[in-house]
Amino acid sequence: MTSEITLFVNPTAGRGRGAHAAQPAASALRAAGFAVRTVLGADAADALARARGAVRDGTGALIAVGGDGMANLALQAVAGTRTPFGLVAAGTGNDFARALGLPVRDPAAAGRLIAEALKEGRVHDTDLGRAGDHWFGTVLASGFDSRVNDRGNRMRWPAGRLKYDLAMLAELAAFRPVPYRITLDDGRVHEVEATLVAVGNGSSYGGGMRICPGADLTDGLFDITVVGDCSRTTLLRVFPRVYRGTHVDHPKVTVLRAAQVEITAEGVTGYADGEPLGPLPLSARCVRAAVSVVGP
Repeated sequence: MTSEITLFVNPTAGRGRGAHAAQPAASALRAAGFAVRTVLGADAADALARARGAVRDGTGALIAVGGDGMANLALQAVAGTRTPFGLVAAGTGNDFARALGLPVRDPAAAGRLIAEALKEGRVHDTDLGRAGDHWFGTVLASGFDSRVNDRGNRMRWPAGRLKYDLAMLAELAAFRPVPYRITLDDGRVHEVEATLVAVGNGSSYGGGMRICPGADLTDGLFDITVVGDCSRTTLLRVFPRVYRGTHVDHPKVTVLRAAQVEITAEGVTGYADGEPLGPLPLSARCVRAAVSVVGP
């Protein structure tokens, strides 16, 4: 492995934490003897092109600095290659970092861990989801949660998590379950009235909401959480349990497992790793050992 590695930085992640996180992470890597090159980019498309160029040119590792959105962008460059992927989690949610057992909002510790792991060859294969040509690490969300994302993305005020809390309250007032058709790879078809359907490669989204608590990043399968036709009252009772993952015990919740799934519903947007994919229907497959992760 070359001693030159690439830091892929989102300076705006976590309301500016991305820019602050890059320096201590780079310092830890340089102290371990690595040459560090930083990639920014004028926008997401330009940054991705530069990251892909670094991978193509043989960088020793691509290290994303930012939140789940930046991690997701980096995955588009490294998935399906043998270039090691590292993550310095400095965003708002940081769900992929949690799933990988990496430090959260401690860039110096993350930089030291990555440096030690690269020196010791601690690189392990991890599954990814793929919807069309888009890779994702954690969850493909649709339904109530994606409508909250839609509304939050349209709101200019307030900033941060509060915006999505307010969006959630607004959606609760208006939301009704919608008809879903869920087709699994073994041919099973589930037609249900559902509040949401979440396809989990990883277990959590939204900063620790364990929507698919049994998801395993190395088993080649998605956990698909289906929340049925909840009333607003039931949803308010069940939703807080998502932080512990105990919502799956509720009779309105079903968990399916499959390596491939197609979800169809009218007027619903799909989000993967918090990034919009577009309207349903969407098909996703779990790809075994799609990325080599630098980690514990």
